[in-house]
Amino acid sequence: MIGLFLVTHSSLGESLIQCACHVLNRRPAQIVQLGVTPQDDPHDALPLAREMLSWVDTGQGVLVLTDIFGATPANVALKLLQPGRVEGLTGVNLPMLLRALNHREKGMEDLITKTVAGGRDGIINMLKH
Repeated sequence: MIGLFLVTHSSLGESLIQCACHVLNRRPAQIVQLGVTPQDDPHDALPLAREMLSWVDTGQGVLVLTDIFGATPANVALKLLQPGRVEGLTGVNLPMLLRALNHREKGMEDLITKTVAGGRDGIINMLKH
Protein backbone atom coordinates (compact mmCIF):
# COMPACT_ATOMS: atom_id res chain seq x y z
CA MET A 1 0.00 0.00 0.00
CA ILE A 2 1.22 3.51 -0.83
CA GLY A 3 1.77 5.65 2.26
CA LEU A 4 0.30 9.12 2.70
CA PHE A 5 2.13 12.05 4.29
CA LEU A 6 0.42 15.40 4.82
CA VAL A 7 2.71 18.40 5.24
CA THR A 8 0.54 21.43 5.96
CA HIS A 9 0.19 24.68 7.82
CA SER A 10 -0.31 24.20 11.57
CA SER A 11 -3.01 21.63 12.38
CA LEU A 12 -4.69 21.43 8.95
CA GLY A 13 -3.23 18.00 8.20
CA GLU A 14 -4.32 16.49 11.50
CA SER A 15 -7.78 18.05 11.11
CA LEU A 16 -8.14 16.50 7.65
CA ILE A 17 -7.05 13.11 8.98
CA GLN A 18 -9.53 13.36 11.86
CA CYS A 19 -12.33 14.24 9.41
CA ALA A 20 -11.36 11.24 7.25
CA CYS A 21 -11.47 9.04 10.36
CA HIS A 22 -14.99 10.29 11.02
CA VAL A 23 -16.13 9.53 7.46
CA LEU A 24 -14.42 6.13 7.33
CA ASN A 25 -15.24 5.25 10.96
CA ARG A 26 -11.62 4.19 11.54
CA ARG A 27 -8.07 5.55 11.50
CA PRO A 28 -6.45 4.59 8.19
CA ALA A 29 -3.10 2.84 8.22
CA GLN A 30 0.11 4.36 6.84
CA ILE A 31 -0.79 8.02 7.18
CA VAL A 32 1.09 10.74 9.08
CA GLN A 33 1.09 14.49 9.12
CA LEU A 34 3.54 17.26 9.88
CA GLY A 35 2.14 20.64 10.81
CA VAL A 36 4.53 23.50 10.10
CA THR A 37 3.99 26.59 12.25
CA PRO A 38 5.31 30.13 11.75
CA GLN A 39 7.83 29.50 14.53
CA ASP A 40 9.34 26.47 12.76
CA ASP A 41 12.58 26.82 10.87
CA PRO A 42 12.14 24.97 7.54
CA HIS A 43 15.70 23.67 7.80
CA ASP A 44 14.85 22.04 11.13
CA ALA A 45 11.56 20.64 9.78
CA LEU A 46 13.25 18.80 6.91
CA PRO A 47 15.07 16.11 8.96
CA LEU A 48 11.86 15.39 10.88
CA ALA A 49 9.92 15.25 7.60
CA ARG A 50 12.40 12.73 6.20
CA GLU A 51 12.06 10.58 9.30
CA MET A 52 8.25 10.73 9.21
CA LEU A 53 8.26 9.82 5.53
CA SER A 54 10.10 6.62 6.40
CA TRP A 55 7.34 5.71 8.88
CA VAL A 56 4.78 5.30 6.07
CA ASP A 57 7.04 4.02 3.28
CA THR A 58 6.82 0.22 3.13
CA GLY A 59 8.45 0.02 -0.29
CA GLN A 60 5.50 0.94 -2.53
CA GLY A 61 6.07 4.67 -2.28
CA VAL A 62 4.54 7.67 -0.58
CA LEU A 63 2.20 10.37 -1.80
CA VAL A 64 2.86 13.69 -0.07
CA LEU A 65 -0.11 16.05 0.16
CA THR A 66 0.36 19.70 1.04
CA ASP A 67 -1.80 22.80 1.03
CA ILE A 68 -0.39 25.82 -0.82
CA PHE A 69 2.30 25.57 -3.49
CA GLY A 70 5.17 27.94 -2.70
CA ALA A 71 4.43 28.13 1.03
CA THR A 72 6.79 26.73 3.66
CA PRO A 73 5.05 23.33 4.07
CA ALA A 74 5.12 22.77 0.31
CA ASN A 75 8.76 23.84 0.15
CA VAL A 76 9.62 21.25 2.82
CA ALA A 77 7.57 18.63 0.96
CA LEU A 78 9.27 19.49 -2.33
CA LYS A 79 12.64 18.46 -0.88
CA LEU A 80 11.24 14.97 -0.15
CA LEU A 81 10.10 14.16 -3.68
CA GLN A 82 11.66 11.39 -5.78
CA PRO A 83 9.89 10.74 -9.11
CA GLY A 84 7.99 7.47 -9.12
CA ARG A 85 8.68 6.76 -5.44
CA VAL A 86 7.75 9.89 -3.48
CA GLU A 87 5.30 12.07 -5.37
CA GLY A 88 3.58 15.26 -4.21
CA LEU A 89 0.33 17.14 -4.77
CA THR A 90 -0.76 20.56 -3.51
CA GLY A 91 -4.21 21.91 -2.72
CA VAL A 92 -5.14 19.13 -0.30
CA ASN A 93 -8.78 19.04 0.75
CA LEU A 94 -11.01 16.42 2.35
CA PRO A 95 -12.46 14.95 -0.89
CA MET A 96 -8.89 14.65 -2.20
CA LEU A 97 -7.69 12.89 0.94
CA LEU A 98 -10.64 10.48 0.92
CA ARG A 99 -9.97 9.60 -2.71
CA ALA A 100 -6.29 9.02 -1.91
CA LEU A 101 -7.19 6.77 1.01
CA ASN A 102 -9.44 4.66 -1.20
CA HIS A 103 -7.03 4.18 -4.13
CA ARG A 104 -3.65 3.43 -2.51
CA GLU A 105 -3.51 -0.16 -3.76
CA LYS A 106 -3.54 0.68 -7.48
CA GLY A 107 -0.08 2.11 -8.06
CA MET A 108 1.34 5.63 -7.88
CA GLU A 109 0.25 6.88 -11.31
CA ASP A 110 -3.36 5.80 -10.80
CA LEU A 111 -3.34 7.14 -7.23
CA ILE A 112 -2.20 10.57 -8.42
CA THR A 113 -4.86 10.69 -11.14
CA LYS A 114 -7.67 9.62 -8.77
CA THR A 115 -6.51 11.95 -6.00
CA VAL A 116 -6.36 15.01 -8.27
CA ALA A 117 -9.81 14.17 -9.64
CA GLY A 118 -11.19 13.78 -6.12
CA GLY A 119 -9.94 17.20 -5.11
CA ARG A 120 -11.19 18.88 -8.26
CA ASP A 121 -14.55 17.09 -8.34
CA GLY A 122 -15.14 17.90 -4.68
CA ILE A 123 -15.45 21.59 -5.55
CA ILE A 124 -19.09 22.23 -6.49
CA ASN A 125 -21.14 25.41 -6.82
CA MET A 126 -24.05 24.17 -4.71
CA LEU A 127 -26.61 26.57 -6.25
CA LYS A 128 -25.82 25.30 -9.74
CA HIS A 129 -25.69 21.61 -8.90
